[in-house]
Amino acid sequence: MPKTLHLTALLLLASSAAIAPSLAAAQKAEKTETKTTTETKDDDSKRPPLPADKTISQSARIGGRVINYRATIGKIAVRDDKGKEIGQVVYTAYTVPGGDVRRPVTFAFNGGPGAASVYLNLGAVGPKRVQFGTQGDAPSDSPVTTDNANSWLDFTDLVFIDPIGTGFSRSLVDEAETKKDFYANDPDIKYLSKVVYDWLVKEGRLRSPKYVMGESYGGYRAPRIAYELQSQIGVGVNGIVMVSPYLDPASGDDATALSPLPWMIDLPSMAAAQLERQGKLTPEAMAGVEAYARGDYLRDLMRGRSDTQAVDRMVTRVTELTGLDPALVRKLGGRIDTRTYLREIHRNDSTIGSIYDSNVTAFDPFPWSSQQRSNDPLLDSLIAPTTSAMVDFVTREVGWKTDARFHALSYEVNSAWDRGKPEDTPVTDLRKAIANDPKMKVMIVHGWDDLSCPYFASRLIVDQMPSYGVAQRVRLNVYPGGHMFYSRSDSGAAFRRDAMAMYGG
Repeated sequence: MPKTLHLTALLLLASSAAIAPSLAAAQKAEKTETKTTTETKDDDSKRPPLPADKTISQSARIGGRVINYRATIGKIAVRDDKGKEIGQVVYTAYTVPGGDVRRPVTFAFNGGPGAASVYLNLGAVGPKRVQFGTQGDAPSDSPVTTDNANSWLDFTDLVFIDPIGTGFSRSLVDEAETKKDFYANDPDIKYLSKVVYDWLVKEGRLRSPKYVMGESYGGYRAPRIAYELQSQIGVGVNGIVMVSPYLDPASGDDATALSPLPWMIDLPSMAAAQLERQGKLTPEAMAGVEAYARGDYLRDLMRGRSDTQAVDRMVTRVTELTGLDPALVRKLGGRIDTRTYLREIHRNDSTIGSIYDSNVTAFDPFPWSSQQRSNDPLLDSLIAPTTSAMVDFVTREVGWKTDARFHALSYEVNSAWDRGKPEDTPVTDLRKAIANDPKMKVMIVHGWDDLSCPYFASRLIVDQMPSYGVAQRVRLNVYPGGHMFYSRSDSGAAFRRDAMAMYGG
């Protein structure tokens, strides 16, 4: 889970809550460069109406064959209890003609809160992709899309949904009402679930197999939306896919000063990055790391500083696993916080690692500062290519003309978000949804190197869930890479293969 806010992620990306890290810090740094939330809301409410839905025909080579499909940019109205339109959600849908009722449809959400779905769309599973998220990618790279060989469109239709305040989606009410109706955990789940339902009715797809996919804070959304659809709206969900999910806010480093969980959860991802730098990253090597984290490391943490032998053991082993200076590890008592790790592991070459993938680095603009004074290097590098590529696709290729600004990642939404009390609601809703439907399939996927939403948190969560009478009812797969592991072609291909098996071929 993220330590700083997350985005998501965006991706992206989770925040300390969601998908992309350090949104709060980033917003503070860019405060003088952005309009206030009030100004933005007023502008949105006064803009001309958004265009009517627009569909074009396209094709892409996926899975070794050419797939012909329809790409649609559309909008769905969000209404209050009295029927008043209070918001407009814009989506991008890719559907293969044919009308087979057995063809699945997958609804995809990114995180933040404040991230549009462009990252899953143009980075992971959409029919076209733009390169971002790996070492060497730059904001000035041409945002030209190519066929995505790892797309899922050959086995499921895809609907990418941009929550209010992201993409072109917008609120039609004032700032206070916007925060109440859209920018909080529970209202977010309720209106987005209704959007899914409205799309199914609009397109006549209620009989189709339905899947919900979410990345980062979208991984918080996915099980909750599935349960809301199942138990409140009356739509059964066949499967849930959680990508680098932010599942358990309550396990974070602010939960309790006595909890060893934050240190346990982060250490394996730091070790994975070190093994990758050494060319030794394998599932077998990571099994030993995990055994240490939940065994000797946990016991020595709980013994505390009064047990000098326990401290010595931790310093030796943590130094070996992370590659950090042993004097620093001792100073920190074997408890390595994410921000220190990202700076110190790359200190000698004056670069800084990303919380989304610590082996993706950029030059540190302030290498002599005692604290990081720049935003996350990976997060900053992906905003330009994803935004430009998506706006070009929507306005030039599809011809959905608007002069509205596209928000790939909104710091204002993230800053305004009411996160409430940290609770494990996503896991609770996941448990209940699975218990209600013995046929529901669930897959959680992570990158080894992700420190914003570390995979080991999901490992611990899955290990504590009941079996429901079936071995591996919830599958956990981990791939080389970080938060956006799918940006690596090999990891994206492995993710596709695992998804195809889940969907039934």
